[in-house]
Amino acid sequence: MLQPGTYAPDFSVKDHNGNTVSLKDHKGKKIVLWFYPKADTPGCTIEGKGFRDDIQKFTDKGVQIFGVSLDNEADNKAFAEKFSFSYPLLCDVNREISLAYHAVKSIEEQHAARISYVIGVDGKIIESIESVDTKNHSKDLCSRL
Repeated sequence: MLQPGTYAPDFSVKDHNGNTVSLKDHKGKKIVLWFYPKADTPGCTIEGKGFRDDIQKFTDKGVQIFGVSLDNEADNKAFAEKFSFSYPLLCDVNREISLAYHAVKSIEEQHAARISYVIGVDGKIIESIESVDTKNHSKDLCSRL
């Protein structure tokens, strides 16, 4: 995983609504990147609902949430709509973000690892989270920010 204190790699990908999202466009905000293996699967749904339920607390703290998976726009859009996710799900179909952030080891991998990063307002990684408890991840993370 990328270590705290290092600059977060920039990226530019489409979200589930077809909007281009670039890290550099969110400079000056704290960002949580939570990587998940597959849209609309049990663990990913539990984790995603946690961020959905805590989104106002993150927003109040000035934190932008981005879910990241290798899923395409249609799959992520269906996932976001089914569970009323109000934050962007990034569609890393070319593995750009996942490779840069070590969520996959190679371009051939079919699913991203369940990891998260917190990026500071200065663009540096504050926290790298390799072990995620899907049920409590959002609340635990929000309490530390």
